[in-house]
Amino acid sequence: MQRILNDPDNIVNESTAGFLRAHPDIVTTTANPRAIQSVFNHDDRVGVVTGGGSGHKPAFVGFCGENLCDAIAIGEICSSPTAQAFLDAFKAADRGKGVACLYGNYSGDNMNVKMAVRMAKKEGLTVKTVVCNDDAASAPPEEKNKRRGIAGEVIMYKIGGAAAATGADLDEVIRLAQKAVDQTRSIGIGLTPCTLPAVGHPNFEIKPGTMEVGVGPHGEPGMEVCELETAAQMAERMVNVIMGDDLPLEAGDEISLLVNGMGATPLNELYLLFDEAAKCLEEKGLKIYKSYVGNFLTSMDMMGASITVTKLDDELKPLLDMPCYGMGLKQR
Repeated sequence: MQRILNDPDNIVNESTAGFLRAHPDIVTTTANPRAIQSVFNHDDRVGVVTGGGSGHKPAFVGFCGENLCDAIAIGEICSSPTAQAFLDAFKAADRGKGVACLYGNYSGDNMNVKMAVRMAKKEGLTVKTVVCNDDAASAPPEEKNKRRGIAGEVIMYKIGGAAAATGADLDEVIRLAQKAVDQTRSIGIGLTPCTLPAVGHPNFEIKPGTMEVGVGPHGEPGMEVCELETAAQMAERMVNVIMGDDLPLEAGDEISLLVNGMGATPLNELYLLFDEAAKCLEEKGLKIYKSYVGNFLTSMDMMGASITVTKLDDELKPLLDMPCYGMGLKQR
């Protein structure tokens, strides 16, 4: 393993220090080194918080900023933040209007967020949650509550942060963030495994000449392993899974299309995949209103990509259009 490292066991602390030093115009510290906060303080807004394991940058720290999340809880590589880190992020984001905690559907996050919400209640903080479960490959529609959160979380942060910026109350922020989740579906394809720095070797296997459809960001099994396909075939396969799910998409609907790299995929390949996915969706009569291409929720050094489709309406479009400023998402 050839990496830019000092001590593999200290990479999260050192990476966070570098992130804070590089982006003082966006983020700053809290009393807890595993919780950071936005420098954009708005006393009249609902606070928005997320968090998750490290190794997925720009998620999750990259979505702290103006009209995005107000504070982030930071976990170890591919591990949930502690309940204390979530609690301290809640405290940093709270401005007396309550806190919306928007996070992905993973067992450690579920456990620690629930614990932190109980701890917050004892301290007089009101925290409500939305759990993102956009990964259409990870469970059938009738078991959506078991699905993982992947790059659709970015849309949830964008909608939730924008809703808070409009002055919406906590219940309305939660409603709109949940609506964004409900109208979003994602699926990914992995081409190579990822390597955890402290382990030094891949934590699962994808054989050369094959690809794993629906692989999770930590190497969770996908829907199937098949022979490597062309970009056009990959795009068609992924679009067909999303269109075949329970999201009621019809010709004429407006959508956002987000193509997310898993960490090691060159941008030129992501734009190629975007073009192929866009053609597939447009052939089905869908209209792409907003486009995103880049690394948003990665898996260390995994090669591969995911696509995320969100069905939009007149309520979600203005929130998606709202300017924002974070390391992982800048929009004018």
